[in-house]
Amino acid sequence: MKKRFLLALLITVGMLQAASAAECLTSPKGDIVVVVDAQNGKPTYEVSLGGVQFLKPSPLGLVTTLGDFTEGLTLAGCDSQIKHDEYWLKTTKKSHVSYDATEAVCHFTKDGKQVLDILFHITERDVAYRYKIYSRKGRGGERLVAVVNGEASGFVMPDGTTTFLCPQSGPMGGFASTAPSYETSYTLDDEMGKNGWGNGYTFPCLFKTPAGWLLLSEAGTDGGYVGCRLLNVGGSNYKIGFPQEGEMNGFGSTSASVALPFETPWRTITVGTTLAPIVETTVTNDVVRPKYQASKEYVYGKGSWSWIIGMDPSCNFDEQKRYIDFSSAMGWRSVLVDALWDVQIGYEKMEELARYGRERGVGLFLWYNSNGSWNDAPQSPKGKMDKSSARRKEMAWMQKNGILGIKVDFFGGDKQPMMQLYEDILTDANEFGLQVIFHGCTLPRGWERMYPNYVASEAVLASENMHFGQGACDAEAQNACIHPFIRNTVGSMDFGGSTLNKHYNKDNQHGTTRKTSDVFALATAVLFQSSVQHFAMAPNNLEDAPVWAVDFMKQVPTNWDETRFIDGYPGKYCIMARRAGTKWYVVGVTSDGTPLQKKIDTKVFFPKGTKPTVYTDSDAIVIFN
Repeated sequence: MKKRFLLALLITVGMLQAASAAECLTSPKGDIVVVVDAQNGKPTYEVSLGGVQFLKPSPLGLVTTLGDFTEGLTLAGCDSQIKHDEYWLKTTKKSHVSYDATEAVCHFTKDGKQVLDILFHITERDVAYRYKIYSRKGRGGERLVAVVNGEASGFVMPDGTTTFLCPQSGPMGGFASTAPSYETSYTLDDEMGKNGWGNGYTFPCLFKTPAGWLLLSEAGTDGGYVGCRLLNVGGSNYKIGFPQEGEMNGFGSTSASVALPFETPWRTITVGTTLAPIVETTVTNDVVRPKYQASKEYVYGKGSWSWIIGMDPSCNFDEQKRYIDFSSAMGWRSVLVDALWDVQIGYEKMEELARYGRERGVGLFLWYNSNGSWNDAPQSPKGKMDKSSARRKEMAWMQKNGILGIKVDFFGGDKQPMMQLYEDILTDANEFGLQVIFHGCTLPRGWERMYPNYVASEAVLASENMHFGQGACDAEAQNACIHPFIRNTVGSMDFGGSTLNKHYNKDNQHGTTRKTSDVFALATAVLFQSSVQHFAMAPNNLEDAPVWAVDFMKQVPTNWDETRFIDGYPGKYCIMARRAGTKWYVVGVTSDGTPLQKKIDTKVFFPKGTKPTVYTDSDAIVIFN
């Protein structure tokens, strides 16, 4: 009897010790609480805001060639401290960011050996975490390399949560086998338990919990890892997914090969009782650092591009001269010359076109195909960006001729070699003083701060789809009410919109029909954030568009000092304010074309005695001073 009592006592003591191993991490002001635990040897975390649970206990850990670090682990303790950071960034929603964060390191052991650290970054609206693995002594010497085959990183939602998600495409589908390219439609206010089209979901991912809102994404991904997606693994359980096997035409592993010690990219979680923390978060840039210095002081601004209205035939010498003259008349700094310029204009005539632009204060961005062997996209220039020697030769030619930057299109997925290509293009382009825009591409993950010459990525169902089909025109207003809450929250978005044409055709008489108003077009110039914007306006707009609308598009900024969310609901309406210097722009759009009545305290943005300009109709409102 005594032996049984002693055994029961030992079991009870063991359970108490296991329970006491949990660590409670808090944000500097205590609003957010993260509980880290290792019950039954499996590491978990949970997130609460204001005492209310936003994430249930969710799994952590890595599966590597060094071992399975998802089970059999012991939490040896957490070290934490409050750190202050501030930085300046011209290319995102807020130019000066200043914050305090709790930085914590939680140590996990297995079989008595330290095997894994989990690093946490916690502010009053954000939780981010990543893993650190170490070299290990083994037979034959020290293990200095490893392969990460997967993550247990999970997100278990509270009951009653609904989803706002973008399904991930399968590999080698879509136009010329270019999928996945992060260009699919969102499902809104949907139930949990689905897995998109079978391939999970594209980041960022928005959830509405009974207590508020939660946004998931990732940051810090570079050539040292893979780009990830979100998979549903049953009911309210979601987890990190690695790339699909068929990406890059089947070339390359879906795993990540790493040198030790190694820190993974960050998993980011933003929470709020309202949508304001979601829209205003800067977490993807907060947790990263610049990878190199800018080779020069980069300048940003507005531009035009013929392709959205005139398609491939417009990329000829005479039409590009006409667009240079148009940009000059608008006071814009650039023209984007799209696909096939190498055969329809040629290098020698492009040099002449660049000189013509410089004489009128207009620089050029040039389009390139990323290929490569990862899809069937035929548009040229091809074979210029995928190999170092050809890329650097091409960039030297661009630098010599004063080209401002490049738009590189048709990437092949999120495997590690493709993520390395993004980094290589950016790094080489900086050496030659070139800005970079990506299309047909993955999501940016803190790249504005990591790469000083990075401008923006598409990674969204962008304006070109309104040229290709009336359905996209019909859905334009609803989509515009989605992007500020999801895609554009985590990174610059190259949308290429704000057309003032009535039709997506050069003669403005035929083609798909724009269903939104001119005020709506102006509002999205503010609503969609990118430090370089090539708008879908055309030279004929100088004659056929309202003067007030053209004048607004001449002066609207693309660099913002502050962003404030006012009101809205994904897919229904969005009201937002952005500041450039001392000038505020308050804009709102609605999705169904019926007037929306909302009270806005304009004194916050326009002091008493000032008389702001107001443009409004049933689609949108624009207020500015």
